[in-house]
Amino acid sequence: MDHSLISVSYNNTCKHLQKKIYDLLLRIIPENRYGDKFISLVTFLRTHHRFPTRKFILNDFLYNIKTSDEIIDPTRVLVSDKEFVKMFVKSIVGEQYNVPTITILHTIEEVTAFQFPADCCIKPTHLCGEYILRRGDSPIDFEMIRQWFKKSHYQVNREANYKTLFPKVIVEPLLFGCNQLNDYKFLCYEGKPKLIQVDVDRQSNHVRNYYDTEWNKMPFTLVSNSSRQVTVEKPKNFDNMLSIASSLSRHFNLVRIDLYTNGEECYVGEITNCHGNASEKFTPKSGEALASNMIFGIN
Repeated sequence: MDHSLISVSYNNTCKHLQKKIYDLLLRIIPENRYGDKFISLVTFLRTHHRFPTRKFILNDFLYNIKTSDEIIDPTRVLVSDKEFVKMFVKSIVGEQYNVPTITILHTIEEVTAFQFPADCCIKPTHLCGEYILRRGDSPIDFEMIRQWFKKSHYQVNREANYKTLFPKVIVEPLLFGCNQLNDYKFLCYEGKPKLIQVDVDRQSNHVRNYYDTEWNKMPFTLVSNSSRQVTVEKPKNFDNMLSIASSLSRHFNLVRIDLYTNGEECYVGEITNCHGNASEKFTPKSGEALASNMIFGIN
């Protein structure tokens, strides 16, 4: 008898059962602040196998933002919307750092009637991680977009900053004419960039690297299971990126500023209030202490 196969099967069964219980809790626990806190606690326990603390640990700090009234601060709610965040960016650092907007579509009827450019990026303003990259007049998955209008990111993990967002679709040009752009995500604390996450080849062979503000690669990662080693050169306009991230993050305690660049031009992709839903695990585990020390300056 292959005990390793039995162990794998047992673990998969346990994960499946846990997910079913979690999905049931999402449906039956009231959608209010008390329910949000309960679901958030269950999520944290399920991911980290411990209770959250008040210590300056990255996931714990994010959990405390998510479960306090900080997450429903009007500015955090505003920047959670991919249309309205551009108003914030314009007012703080200037319109030149916004990705141009081709149009905003408010209903599926407007979507089906719209003549999409041959090359464009299509994404919901009220969700997270969903998008369609269209190249060369390729077919558009209208059923996917139809489902976007029915989804609520709040209902997925109870991030309350998404609760009141109205479903819309934003259409933007493909930046720099590329399908694959590196995502530069600046984790900032009290208006200062502390740690940079770079996502490479997100659509194919995803690799995630971390760097300090001197562009030294860190010996840890979050979530990514890839063993592939990728060297990412420091962007030529890195100082400008640091300045943008610093200016935008001054209005929050801990926040993530997502940027795109080709080394010359720079655009703000989005502003993320609760990085990874406080549910991303470090590899190796010791990376959490190192990252937390870098961000909060606690020795």
